[in-house]
Amino acid sequence: MVIKVFVATSSGSTAIKKKQQEVVGFLEANKIDFQQMDIAGDEDNRKWMRENVPGEKKPQNGIPLPPQIFNEERYCGDFESFFSAKEENIIYSFLGLAPPPGTKETEKSDGTEEKSDATEEKSEGAEDKSDSKDEKSDATDEAEAHTEDKAGEGAPEEAHSDQTPSEGQQEGKEGHAATGEEEEKQREGEEKEEVEEQEES
Repeated sequence: MVIKVFVATSSGSTAIKKKQQEVVGFLEANKIDFQQMDIAGDEDNRKWMRENVPGEKKPQNGIPLPPQIFNEERYCGDFESFFSAKEENIIYSFLGLAPPPGTKETEKSDGTEEKSDATEEKSEGAEDKSDSKDEKSDATDEAEAHTEDKAGEGAPEEAHSDQTPSEGQQEGKEGHAATGEEEEKQREGEEKEEVEEQEES
């Protein structure tokens, strides 16, 4: 995996020279292996670069200007893309390389992993909460069932109270007893009359 930087060593444009120097200087400072491909002195390099820069990255005239950056034959971007990747600390992903340990880019990727772990922990916490809610609802169900049982236990007492004789029933018994006494009196009266009749005869 070799980074190729297409430059024009004999360019008359100071702006192009500055951009080329910035890219090359950055790669050298970060010890990123690259090949400098001169399009000014090598027609093949110029032709290859122009053919392999994607259409949407080419200017209106169809001729892309250096510096153009490739990873082997995969197009990475022009100077503007390189500059924005450098500002965002994603230069290694821009170049299609694995970031070395200790760089800001690896810290970024570690940070995203930590965030994902934290979200997983949160979701687990939510699950625990839902479990505790279920337990609470179970407990309330049990309490309701318990109160129903108590109500059921109270029912026989009411039934028992129904068995006690009502006032009306007691009155009926007393009345019945009274009629019994009258009948006895009548019988006694009749017996007396019979005795008297026998005495007279």
